[in-house]
Amino acid sequence: EVQPVESGGGLVQAGGSLRLSCTASGLTFAEYAMGWFRQVAGKEREGVSCVSWNGGSTDYADSVKGRFTISRDNTKGMLYLQMDSLKPEDTAMYYCAAGPRLRWYTLGLDPSKYNYWGQGTQVTVSS
Repeated sequence: EVQPVESGGGLVQAGGSLRLSCTASGLTFAEYAMGWFRQVAGKEREGVSCVSWNGGSTDYADSVKGRFTISRDNTKGMLYLQMDSLKPEDTAMYYCAAGPRLRWYTLGLDPSKYNYWGQGTQVTVSS
């Protein structure tokens, strides 16, 4: 069973930084495009960032461009999201997602393109 697991969330003041991490069991990590999503209670899940299988291609939501950086280390089977200059509106549950196997491009920021989801890690940014 494919199971992503996120970590690294927490409480931070506005302007601060956090780095989220994601690992996934049950798959050959390098064979999957990956993405980060977030959701606030009562709202739809939104795409934050995504990366191709080898890290060569990335995409970001306009709201996080220039502040967040996605990366992956296939040798370690890890996905990261470096979040800088955090704002209160970044407060949400953040989810790691893996796409269908052997898609050699980014899947974009549409949650429906992804097959496997973690349980999420909470990020809270205080003003």
